[in-house]
Amino acid sequence: MAYSDFKLSELIKTFSLTLSETVDLFADVNEVECSENLAFNLKENIPLAVAIGTEKARSEMIIVPILLEMKRRLKHQISLFSGTDFNVDFDKGLNGICDFIISLSPEQLFVKAPVITLVEAKNDNIKSGLGQCVAEMIAAQLFNEREGNDIQLIYGVVTTGELWKFLKLEGKHVSIDLSNYPVGNANKILGILLSTIQDTKIDE
Repeated sequence: MAYSDFKLSELIKTFSLTLSETVDLFADVNEVECSENLAFNLKENIPLAVAIGTEKARSEMIIVPILLEMKRRLKHQISLFSGTDFNVDFDKGLNGICDFIISLSPEQLFVKAPVITLVEAKNDNIKSGLGQCVAEMIAAQLFNEREGNDIQLIYGVVTTGELWKFLKLEGKHVSIDLSNYPVGNANKILGILLSTIQDTKIDE
């Protein structure tokens, strides 16, 4: 079993989680204006990524530029990993490849705690990625605990590139934002991504 095998309903039972579904979970988060470079790249890349229609194209042309913008805004004090094995507990099925891992550490040669955000790319169905993303968030929580980093909040993102959905894990409680944020509002997406880093720092 691996992250991709989990269904959300199954996870709730297996790991004794509680779940809340909230509209506009991040409504109070301020937008952050994208750089001219990001705005230009998205304008050029989005039509091409959609035309190609593959998960890889969406990841490379839409998702990565936004995540790199976040990393630059934070002066590279976080690390960003793509397509990385994140094997935390094989017995619990918490193993497999994560599309993107963000750690609150500048170390870029290997994944170092605390892992704070997991981003899962899906070609066209956000709902199908919820179970996988939450499983990765649980793994990050366990990984951090084992490394002596008891971070209270773990964030998750499931995105097609065009639409972004945000999740939050605090203890045993999962919050899912019922709102999907379109990439046309990249300023809001960037604002939420940056706020997850700030929230994590505050709660350390």
